[in-house]
Amino acid sequence: MSEQVIFWLVVLATAAVIEIATMGLTSIWFAGGALVAALVAFIVPYFWVQLIVFIVASIALLVFTRPVAMRYFNKNRVKTNIDELIGQRAIVTSEIDNLKYIGEVTIAGKDWMARTEEDGYVIPKNAVVVIKRIEGVKLIVELEESLRDAIKLEKSDALLDPRIIEEQDED
Repeated sequence: MSEQVIFWLVVLATAAVIEIATMGLTSIWFAGGALVAALVAFIVPYFWVQLIVFIVASIALLVFTRPVAMRYFNKNRVKTNIDELIGQRAIVTSEIDNLKYIGEVTIAGKDWMARTEEDGYVIPKNAVVVIKRIEGVKLIVELEESLRDAIKLEKSDALLDPRIIEEQDED
């Protein structure tokens, strides 16, 4: 067996090991290209021809088989992107008052710090809110539209007593 065939088999093995380690469907295409280049190395002794075959075969495999493979392998994958929370409903587990820096909601069994878009109002415990956006580790929420007539939002007592805000700032 020629040195060039061994070289391409080492490239194939390396790409396969990387693919097994990462499972990202990234290096498997290069393993296929290396296999084709190894087969060509049996026939054509010129390395530059083998290299061109490797590149063309890898790109062809990537372009033509990757979309099919991604559909097949990712059909049962659950997305975990945090942005999917936007627009969903959550339950207030601790009243939300921006001026007092308090508030918590539960969504999908997880507790999140929550704030409203507008300061000065309190959203009571057990209210249903809609997530508008995410800022750092806090969900920015608003009272669900269907509850706006049923729940009258109270003004924060921090507006009535500025010492409450000063106490928060001292902590």
